[in-house]
Amino acid sequence: MSLVTKFAARDSGPAARMAGFVAHLRDNGLRLGVGETGLALDALTHINAANPHDARRALKTVFTGCAEEAAQFDGLFNSFWMNGGRVKTRVTATATPSQNENVHSGREASEEASSGTGDISAPDGGDGEAASDGQGKLVATDVANLFKKDLRDLVRPEEIAEAEKIALRLGAALRDRRSRRRKAARKGDQIHFRKVMRQSLATGGEPFALPKRQRPDRTLRITAICDVSGSMTVYSRIFLAFLAGLMRADPRADAYLFHTRLVRITEALRDKDALRALARLSLLAEGFAGGSKIADSLDTFASTYGRRFVDNRTVVMILSDGYDTASPDGVSDALARIKKRGCKLIWLNPLKGWDGYEPTARAMASALPHLDLFRAANTLGDLAALETELARL
Repeated sequence: MSLVTKFAARDSGPAARMAGFVAHLRDNGLRLGVGETGLALDALTHINAANPHDARRALKTVFTGCAEEAAQFDGLFNSFWMNGGRVKTRVTATATPSQNENVHSGREASEEASSGTGDISAPDGGDGEAASDGQGKLVATDVANLFKKDLRDLVRPEEIAEAEKIALRLGAALRDRRSRRRKAARKGDQIHFRKVMRQSLATGGEPFALPKRQRPDRTLRITAICDVSGSMTVYSRIFLAFLAGLMRADPRADAYLFHTRLVRITEALRDKDALRALARLSLLAEGFAGGSKIADSLDTFASTYGRRFVDNRTVVMILSDGYDTASPDGVSDALARIKKRGCKLIWLNPLKGWDGYEPTARAMASALPHLDLFRAANTLGDLAALETELARL
């Protein structure tokens, strides 16, 4: 007997349920939108949608575009449609409320009591009764939990590798961003109507050709400046993996680290030999986990590398907690000089994700007026959200 998909009582129909599934996939890192939702609904009309195996294959074809997403899809499908993530006991948080690692299923207790529904992995009325209040939790995948953890808690190699994967997606998305203004092209995606009318004047108003136009490639270049001082030690390892992903995804990206001095590490992070890259980085990072001279480092960048590599198609991304062990008086002037190059300035502060944080540090407070974006960066979810934020700049 084939398993039947259960619909929540509050859903108005298949379209609403599919929209919820797409939102579930987006929360777990898949880049999907309205177009994929409509295509998925259309695909289900060509198969036996009540058969979960056929539905899984159809939706997997629509929603996945690479081997990594295909491997992740089965778990996400089971957790949403097959109750694969519902647990039977109350989940008690052991961390702070801001670090809750569970995702609510969205199914109310009334759904379990309704006729003909129940947990398809355990019959209603059997040993599968939920404990306590009868409401289960939907734990989608380990990735969902990983995205909500503070970066200080990521110590396993596979967790650190996940930061690099997010960076690869972010770098690829920015590399493919296009300009809003369209120009004439031999194979464009739109008809150039103004050019059509102008050329038709020579043929008595009859358009014998249909010129096209398209958006030209005008890639954004990311320049990342990472703080590796003592106060950033717990985050530095993940941030460096994040920068390594950016370097490998986009050949135009640029990376620097600073503590008491500024060091360019672009080529070291691009090295495909991991051991050699680590050795080169160790030589460059003399003073790692020491003091922090934010003002001096930003002033050095504005006077040297900024004049060579920063223009109006550059996003300068600073990863720092804003604590300067030297005098922070020059931070505002240095950022103003960088801003004059026409770039966008982003400051990612891991402390901003903490409850009750206020940018009271002098360096951080003086930097705020010059920033186009000031965001938290204490979880992998924060880093993944940059893709949407940068698209709006």
